[in-house]
Amino acid sequence: MKKQIKASRRSLGMNYAIREVTVPAAEAAAAGMKLLSLNIGDPNKWDFETPEYFKQTLREAVDQVDNGYGDSQGQHDLREAIERREFKKNGVSISPEDVYVTAGVSECINVMMGTFIEPGDEVLVPGPGYPSYAQYINFYEGRTVPYRQIEEEDWRPDVDMIRKRITNRTKALIVINPNNPTGAVYDPKAIKEFGDIAAEYDIPLISDEIYDKIVFDGEFYSASKLPSDVPRIILNGFSKVNLMPGWRVGYCYFMDEAGLMDEIRTGMMKQFRARICPNVPCQAAARASLEGPQDYIVDMNRKLKERANYTYKRFNEIPLLSSRRAKGALYMFPKIDLKGTNWKDDKDFVVDLIKEEGVVYVHGSGFCEEFGKDHFRTVLLAPIDILEEAFDKTERFIKKHNAL
Repeated sequence: MKKQIKASRRSLGMNYAIREVTVPAAEAAAAGMKLLSLNIGDPNKWDFETPEYFKQTLREAVDQVDNGYGDSQGQHDLREAIERREFKKNGVSISPEDVYVTAGVSECINVMMGTFIEPGDEVLVPGPGYPSYAQYINFYEGRTVPYRQIEEEDWRPDVDMIRKRITNRTKALIVINPNNPTGAVYDPKAIKEFGDIAAEYDIPLISDEIYDKIVFDGEFYSASKLPSDVPRIILNGFSKVNLMPGWRVGYCYFMDEAGLMDEIRTGMMKQFRARICPNVPCQAAARASLEGPQDYIVDMNRKLKERANYTYKRFNEIPLLSSRRAKGALYMFPKIDLKGTNWKDDKDFVVDLIKEEGVVYVHGSGFCEEFGKDHFRTVLLAPIDILEEAFDKTERFIKKHNAL
């Protein structure tokens, strides 16, 4: 008998919760169940459409560019457009040489963690927070150190906990603002506290701002506005605000006046050269999306606010559920009181709901085992009638089991 070829321990340890729930969902669909999929933050799967001028630019780019390889750092004209965008949006001055274009923010996370981390190094991440950070930290044999976001205070970051959890192995502090999965939008005070910690300990602040224009309650404050002594990498992309998730274009830029991250830039650039280049025609469309009309974002925020308000109302009416109101991004993160129920944890609840009603959420522990448990994440993207159907089924499911 031939010997089984083994996969690496690193690869088998990957466990991306947002897509993990598609396995029981696919089984339910194969059994004839109608699915209401509220698990993935893809606006284009609902009634949000990529603006036509983006698509027309991509069609023309395929004809007009030579369709050969591009710049490993990203096309210069796109990096210039990003420079202008960041100045107009946040009032900050960067250079195109500070900007690195990636295949979505996900590739940037992978490359950054591969550059920052040696085995045993630690990275502070929000708990709960977007799971790709933990996945790649663990992949490179680092240690994910979550810091609490205080649910009772609209998911305000626990700054005291951040300080207590810094060690001599801490390599970076990550902030996600607006936050995935909670929908929190951090006020300037919170962002300045992050900056104070980063400057005090010479720890790079990595700020994921991919939802920066999806804010329907309050105002967004970018970490790019922090004082120059704060070493920062700002992440952003075109999947959410620009409604181009399948086109896979993102970027990051460095703000590091003292040059503390010069070696990090070198290490990341070596990896960018090895991947050759980002998608060239899609970069032309990404540039157009920054330079053309932005009115579609106003309509997107209007619809999301209406759906967020409805979601908040319904979740606080359903037995065992409670939720804070989302202020931005595409998500809400309700709490489920599992005491006295037959569900052993939040994942058990989510999987049973999929099997019995076809409503697909993501278990909260997939966003942080310490601070995400006993919660689940839903998207706010579906029209009200779809949300109503999903929440009616959720309520029926909970009442049925709670009565047992």
